[in-house]
Amino acid sequence: MITIVNLNASVDKRYEIGDIVKGKVMRARAVENTAGGKGLHVANVAHILGEDIVATGYIGGKTGEFIEAKLKKIGIKSDFVKVKASTRECLAFITDDLVQTEILEPGPEISEEEQDQFMKVYEKLLVKCNIIVASGSAPRNVPKNVYAKLIEKANKNDKKFLLDTSGDLLKEGIEAKPFLIKPNKDELEMLTGSSIIGENDIIEHVKVLNKRGIKCVIISLGASGSLVGFDGELFKVTIPKVKAINPVGSGDSLVGGFAVGFERNYNIEKIIALGTACGTANAMIKETGWVETKTVKDIMKKVKLERI
Repeated sequence: MITIVNLNASVDKRYEIGDIVKGKVMRARAVENTAGGKGLHVANVAHILGEDIVATGYIGGKTGEFIEAKLKKIGIKSDFVKVKASTRECLAFITDDLVQTEILEPGPEISEEEQDQFMKVYEKLLVKCNIIVASGSAPRNVPKNVYAKLIEKANKNDKKFLLDTSGDLLKEGIEAKPFLIKPNKDELEMLTGSSIIGENDIIEHVKVLNKRGIKCVIISLGASGSLVGFDGELFKVTIPKVKAINPVGSGDSLVGGFAVGFERNYNIEKIIALGTACGTANAMIKETGWVETKTVKDIMKKVKLERI
């Protein structure tokens, strides 16, 4: 089983409009409300691929009830801590030029009692699962070392912990040695303390992180693919050219594919191909954090891996 931690879930409201003009009244052509947050995007993809998963974190108020109902409707199991404050809402505006503009609320305030309650839920789920994925930000009052604490508990129980976050949450988190991280270029510079000019610098930084005990490091190169360092091996990953409709959520979908691959004990080449295919397939459809299985299978055959 895969446990997916989404501490700062949200109701994602997606508006399709012609353009955004400051100070003007704009009318949306279409509006879509979904259960959102990076971790729930990961959950969607793992569920579509047929894995047994459970989502956890904090939810509260009517927005929290909406998320729980949406997950139940599509068959995703959840074990959230119910909090007094309401779950946040996040807005995304998709204009005719396919640019997405987002407004992200900070999230609810979480009491110490609610944080303690979550830790008890997490420890219970830890016994049942093999893989833990933690994605995204943390709500207010939750300390920056929260992921580090979760990683330490996972490592003591010999579970693989996949961490996809940013800022201080990432900086604190890697000190506990998660199994996998997916930093971007700026985050990689922050973690290593040195600048990146070209691909060779990225390769050296990935090697440093592997040596620090992080077995799998994924660095996205956008449309050019990615670089993956796994247990001392380095891979240059090239993706096929596709028509991108909505690339938002592709990173989450990639993590979902990697989680499924590790859960199934695939070899690293097949894991990379699956994760890459999920990230690419997500960009080809309108829904955020969603894939079609046939598309994933087709793209897997076209992903190219080169050992460096």
